[in-house]
Amino acid sequence: MKISGVDIRPGNILEYEKGIWKVAKTQHTQPGKGGAFMQVEMKNLIDGRKTNVRFRSQDTIERVRLDTKDFQFLYVDGDALVFMDQENYEQITLPADLIGEAAAFLQDGMEVTLEIYDERPISVALPEQVEATIVEADAVVKGQTASSSFKPAILDNGVRVMVPPHIGSGTRIIVDVYERTYVGKVG
Repeated sequence: MKISGVDIRPGNILEYEKGIWKVAKTQHTQPGKGGAFMQVEMKNLIDGRKTNVRFRSQDTIERVRLDTKDFQFLYVDGDALVFMDQENYEQITLPADLIGEAAAFLQDGMEVTLEIYDERPISVALPEQVEATIVEADAVVKGQTASSSFKPAILDNGVRVMVPPHIGSGTRIIVDVYERTYVGKVG
């Protein structure tokens, strides 16, 4: 499906220069002289390259629809991750770098969505938010409570996040997987 250059949005999958690209950021610019354009930051879903491209309003680009399929995460096998198709129970092994930094939040039995292009998985989407337990949290510094300050804490998966001062070790919290930020307390 062809779309105009100024209709590109973050999260869109585009076919550009014989590659499949996922849009990370967009910025619409309307200079005083000349036509408007969209500055687009994209990541290649096949080889991981990143690029910045300007699309004018009269440019058209092919928007790609990916097939999605639900899988369940089973376990880590060296540098690979093993998932199971929830329909036919077949197992598939994918490289860990397909997920990137979000891989730290994978939990046994977690349901994920694989995006497939030409019968080939090209990305794995985890749930936006997960529950995690704090294993280590810094003590609150006296006098620091006047402002809404946050303190560092380490989760059970080794990820470091900033949490409010009243949150201590052993607390179950909800974390945004992609922003790596504290969302709230469980329960």
